[in-house]
Amino acid sequence: MENEGSRPEPREVRLDHRQARVLAHPLRMRLVGALRVKGPSTATALAGMLDTNTGATSYHLRQLAEVGLVVEDPDRGTGRQRWWRAAHDVTNWEPTDFDDDPDARAAIDWIQGDQVRLLAQHAEQWFATKHEWAPAWRDAFGMSDIFMTVPADRLEAITAEVWALLERHRAEADPAEPGAEPVQIFLATYPLPKEFR
Repeated sequence: MENEGSRPEPREVRLDHRQARVLAHPLRMRLVGALRVKGPSTATALAGMLDTNTGATSYHLRQLAEVGLVVEDPDRGTGRQRWWRAAHDVTNWEPTDFDDDPDARAAIDWIQGDQVRLLAQHAEQWFATKHEWAPAWRDAFGMSDIFMTVPADRLEAITAEVWALLERHRAEADPAEPGAEPVQIFLATYPLPKEFR
């Protein structure tokens, strides 16, 4: 149930094998991301935003639509102009969902690798432009880490608790609040390298 004045619950999809295989493509990942962040758009506008051509964006939007990751937005379309929107706000999966399908498992491995590449790219962009931001933002942005020794079920509980906290703050945030800026928060947990265990 929604609270009065609150945002609707985010629409989520748990990737199936076919969706994972279709999503594992650099432009398709960027298209879904752009539609989630910027909202509905046309293939032409997306091509300009992502520095590619309209033919490529149109083709890959149709591929994403075939597996239900994007949908046409018929209320916005006029004539030959087709508008698209992300079908979901959040994409979920567990790596073990794909243990029985080597192709889907390889696709998920690629998607996770692309997330790491995106994190590195964002960090490099931040370092190159951080001097342009106010001191409060320079102090608020950044990365940190913590070391702990826990069993898998506790790590899953920690991740769920942190995710719930982030979801609560996203639901309570007012984008119109003075000084509000769009931010991206990455949540990652990895084992320590063998030499440190």
